[in-house]
Amino acid sequence: MEYRIGQVISGIVTGIQPYGAFVTIAEGVQGLIHISECHNGYVDNVLNYLKINEKVKVQIIDIDEYNGKMSFSIRDITKKNAYLKSSGVKINHKYYWTNRSVNTGFEAIDNKMDSWINQQLG
Repeated sequence: MEYRIGQVISGIVTGIQPYGAFVTIAEGVQGLIHISECHNGYVDNVLNYLKINEKVKVQIIDIDEYNGKMSFSIRDITKKNAYLKSSGVKINHKYYWTNRSVNTGFEAIDNKMDSWINQQLG
């Protein structure tokens, strides 16, 4: 099977370490759920959230092209599901890293510095 980032799949927890849990999704295909991806919020011990041989649903967040290892997240799935259930808003997965309504472009900072200082000083 061909896997892709963002795909949600089921797997079995096969090992737990202080830094995360190993999950097998198919024979010979394994990945890691880092401790920070086990649960929303602070996780002090992975064993509080996952157990060996537990069946889990994970989202693929990274695939190493060279060794085929994957990084998984449970946190992303639960966060999105909780958001969707509570708000009823459809997520369209479009991310804009800038404000589309501001059309200043890439003016040199030197050209804008005086106006920024005057704005802040009021």
